[in-house]
Amino acid sequence: MTVEEKLGQLQQLSWAFATGPGNPDNKKVEEAARAGRLGSVLNMFGAKDSNRLQRIAVEKSRLGIPLLFGLDVIHGCLTTFPIPLAQAASFDPAVTERDGAVSAKEARSNGVHWTFSPMMDVTREPRWGRIAESCGEDPYLTAEFAAAKVRGYQGEDLAAADRVAACAKHFAAYGGAEGGRDYNTVDVSESRLRNLYLPPFQAALDAGAATVMAAFNTVGGVPAHGHSHLLTEILKEEWEFDGVVVSDWNGVRELIAHGFAADAADAARLSLNAGLDLEMVSTTLADHGEQLLQEGRIPQERLDDAVTRVLRLKSDLGLFDQPYVSESQAVEAPSRQARAAAREAAARSMVLLKNDQGTLPLDRAAAGIAVVGPFADSADLLGTWTFPGAQKKFRSGKVLDAVRAAARGAEVTYARGVDPAGKDTSGIDEAVAAAEAAEVTIVVVGEAPAISGEAAVRSDLGLPGAQEKLITAIAETGRPFVVVLVNGRPLTIGDWLDRAPAVLEAWHPGIEAGHAIADVLFGTVAPGGKLPASFPRSVGQIPVHYNHESSGRPYAADNKYTSKYLDLPPGPQFPFGHGLSYTTFAVGEPRLSTTRIDAGALRGGDTVEVAVDVRNTGKRAGDEVVQLYVHDLAASITQPVRRLRGFRRVTLRPGKSRTVRFRLGAGDLGFWTNDPKGELRIEPGPIDVYAGNSSTTKAKATLTIG
Repeated sequence: MTVEEKLGQLQQLSWAFATGPGNPDNKKVEEAARAGRLGSVLNMFGAKDSNRLQRIAVEKSRLGIPLLFGLDVIHGCLTTFPIPLAQAASFDPAVTERDGAVSAKEARSNGVHWTFSPMMDVTREPRWGRIAESCGEDPYLTAEFAAAKVRGYQGEDLAAADRVAACAKHFAAYGGAEGGRDYNTVDVSESRLRNLYLPPFQAALDAGAATVMAAFNTVGGVPAHGHSHLLTEILKEEWEFDGVVVSDWNGVRELIAHGFAADAADAARLSLNAGLDLEMVSTTLADHGEQLLQEGRIPQERLDDAVTRVLRLKSDLGLFDQPYVSESQAVEAPSRQARAAAREAAARSMVLLKNDQGTLPLDRAAAGIAVVGPFADSADLLGTWTFPGAQKKFRSGKVLDAVRAAARGAEVTYARGVDPAGKDTSGIDEAVAAAEAAEVTIVVVGEAPAISGEAAVRSDLGLPGAQEKLITAIAETGRPFVVVLVNGRPLTIGDWLDRAPAVLEAWHPGIEAGHAIADVLFGTVAPGGKLPASFPRSVGQIPVHYNHESSGRPYAADNKYTSKYLDLPPGPQFPFGHGLSYTTFAVGEPRLSTTRIDAGALRGGDTVEVAVDVRNTGKRAGDEVVQLYVHDLAASITQPVRRLRGFRRVTLRPGKSRTVRFRLGAGDLGFWTNDPKGELRIEPGPIDVYAGNSSTTKAKATLTIG
């Protein structure tokens, strides 16, 4: 290969539609492919179009190296599943694995080889719009879902006609952006980096993730796209990752705006030498790589290593053997099975926040049901980061339609009340009249998908505009009602919470939104989801995550000089792991297989079994999520007051019980220090082991490490 051809393999250009500012025209893409100076294309979709462009590269270029087509397939392709944050609320990794498998089949049949997912940025920032793409605030939960999504996308064979390469993103610590503002600075210690932000990436790579994407943010003052400690020392040397490291959109050129690179040539040098392999959209390597190589500013072996990684990925995907897809086999619409999977996933992801006096489930035989609110008759519930074709052709099902289908004998009335932004309140009187005439009212409120996701940061996390006024007006009728929230992030729930008999967190549920919400409201599906991120009482509380460290003066109600706010109760409105059911459960105290274990034995691979009994004490079948937490009481680096180290979602009939078993090993009981070379330390002393159905559980046993 010539130097130009090698540099071409490290270039990805965009086709058709843009995911960021600017968009190179398609003629430039075709010319680069014909010249053998293009390795990958972003945003190409469709069997016919991808084959046409692929033929240019394979049949017209000198070496005939196939192109690698990538696309953001985040929570579904043609079949849109619930947003990732919602999927995490299921506390069931099988949900996200199924999403990955369905998405991979639809995408690969249309010429897509590579998805830029899963996003595994642990975040404690609900203001950050991309929390919708995340799994929330906990590294263990995120790691489990990241590994499951990789398995769903990649399966056992990347070359299979229904699989795509996964991309673990964004490496690293993007979820810690200051102020929750996208693309912003992150300043983090080595120990927090390794204990909080890196575990999901390690889990994804252990599951076989083929690629990793660098983050937009700085880490300790160094932009991730030029961060050799992250991209080379940890990722490629310590973790022995042999896959492809790709930039984010224009991320290499943005090293200049960061004030890290002097110019485009310097940005190319810094990123490639730091460990980046493939440049997305910007062209600094293609433009300046040959000169940099001649001047000795990038080594030949680093260039060859990057090219080898890209070619190996293409080989693993089977592109040298079969560069084209069958145009007759392209999936053009969601199948019945895919829709069923999306409906099940959406219902399984919903969280019952409140349910006073058994308001839910609703009675299908009710004579009159009012459905009100700005999202009651909306087909815009797919959520952020959805495929443009799905937005136009395969929109979400409406709650109003689904309620009418579920309660065919009821008179179902509708009134919008207010618009999604809460500016037009002229319809509140009509909504009140509908509620007064009905036996029960379903109020569907929340956020439009457009105000969550990338570049959608909010400083106010309440319901937009006058939506709370609508809820208050319905409450003042004195008639029974339930509130359904459709949103992409934790919200600050206002004073209306005290007046609402029942609140269901439905998130942005995807293509089967309406049916899935109706399934839960009418009890076809019993809610069993749990919150993957705490809901703050006020924006001023943020961060208010469960796995915080204790201070020297932890909260005490009777002592002013402890860690607290003068004007807010302690803790969040709803904590991590919270979620109710239509039945009740009793979760027993944890039982340990031993109360003492040697630190050396843990390092050698020994584990401690924890057994937890759970029983359905109610009158309906339902799901409970048994959660296991640990707390190291005294350590050389202060530890979180709780750390999730296991969870299991179980289904039980009334009166039935089950014993759930977990294993705690070195990774669960140790912690990473500030050693930049990576040190997992296991120290002698007591560890409290908690079990229950939320992060606030009190039931515990104590394990002593000797």
